[in-house]
Amino acid sequence: MNWNNKLLILAICLNLVNTGCSEEEDTMDETTAIGDYTGTGSVTQGLGTTTVSNLFPDGQRIAATGTITASDDTEWILPAEVNFTDDSFPFASDLSNSYGNSYNSASEALAALDGSDIIEIDGSGEVITGFIFADNYFELYVNGEPVGKDAVPFTDFNSHIVRFRVERPFTLAMKLVDWEENLGLGSEKQATDYHAGDGGMVAFFQDEQAATIAITNSTWKAQTYYIAPVQDLSCLSEDGQARLSSSCSTADAEDGSDFYGVHWELPSDWMKESFDDSEWPSATTYTNNEIGVDNKESYTNFTDIFDKPADDAEFIWSSNVVLDNEVLVRYTVD
Repeated sequence: MNWNNKLLILAICLNLVNTGCSEEEDTMDETTAIGDYTGTGSVTQGLGTTTVSNLFPDGQRIAATGTITASDDTEWILPAEVNFTDDSFPFASDLSNSYGNSYNSASEALAALDGSDIIEIDGSGEVITGFIFADNYFELYVNGEPVGKDAVPFTDFNSHIVRFRVERPFTLAMKLVDWEENLGLGSEKQATDYHAGDGGMVAFFQDEQAATIAITNSTWKAQTYYIAPVQDLSCLSEDGQARLSSSCSTADAEDGSDFYGVHWELPSDWMKESFDDSEWPSATTYTNNEIGVDNKESYTNFTDIFDKPADDAEFIWSSNVVLDNEVLVRYTVD
């Protein structure tokens, strides 16, 4: 065998060895990335498994649900566990809903209600009326009782009215979900296959005399329970009960299939009046421009309600409206 052939064989062997080492290092890097996470959440990686192909086939975008198993062997429902198909949890009445009823004003929408929509919590209480716009989905409890859920889990965007009879003080508790098309990765399919969409919720509540009794603002409490997509787990931090993702990238990606999600278990009594939310972070407020509602008629047709000069309700969420996909918010009305 001549020297040229010997050198060729040697080069091929070295290439095979280096390739093998590279694959092993890649595997170790992925394992180490999860192993180095020191937060209190449960870490998942990659896409989940679809279990329901679409909760709302009439919608503009697919509202699928699914499951995923974390590195600690816990299983999580994606994007969140919701009551959309539970008939015992009432749908909120329409304010503007392209798949139901759309009204020109809040007064017109209220006039269309016959009273059967009022959820009775306290028989001797007063009727409270709430107006809600959520991106994408909400479920509202009052003193732990289901009062109203969003009629459209993903899009087209809509807005709702809720009415309930209750005595003061009472506690409003809401589950908010920013839906995802890439289950487990908190992202939508837009300009790229992995685009991290944003959330946001605004609400206004009034009593029987139409006096304002609650608006969404920074006096509400907000806690995060699902963050995704996380490109690098080292970007996450915690400060007390604050789960912070503000240092994480929100950049689009052509392939985000190896990105991470971080999950926390919801307290079983989070919606009840007795639940202690004193250590939860305050809600973060966002402007209309930051949420991007200027072209959404289900909001702009009712700015006389949501943007009253003296009682301007603000959009709220956790500290990251893009990456935090499941958020619980609470507020007590005295």
